[in-house]
Amino acid sequence: MPIERFMVPGEMEPVSHYCHVVKAGGHIWLSGMVGVTSDGSIPEDTAEQFKIALETIDRCLRHAGGRPDQVVKVQVFMTDITERAAINPARVAYFGEHKPASTLVEVAGLVDPRMKVEIEAVAYIGD
Repeated sequence: MPIERFMVPGEMEPVSHYCHVVKAGGHIWLSGMVGVTSDGSIPEDTAEQFKIALETIDRCLRHAGGRPDQVVKVQVFMTDITERAAINPARVAYFGEHKPASTLVEVAGLVDPRMKVEIEAVAYIGD
């Protein structure tokens, strides 16, 4: 099966040598997405950054032919893990009853010091 790599129109340009999404067989891998708005601004609020990053995950996932209920694994990186409760409402709203496996880690920093959260995901859409 071919490997497809997608640069999703309208999304933030990668800061390094990678693409937004890779699709191979029945799997979709989504690169880490951050809370940067379409005009390039970064909200100060962690929950707002998470919401924007999750919306970006959704657009990229759908661009590759996936849906939220097909996400099987999520990794969330936060610069302040004590703010975990602030992001949970958006997680619950997005995934609903389709809870993915998940990892949440605190990191010393992200690519821009104003960024507080980054999300990456894997979806299984079938063979």
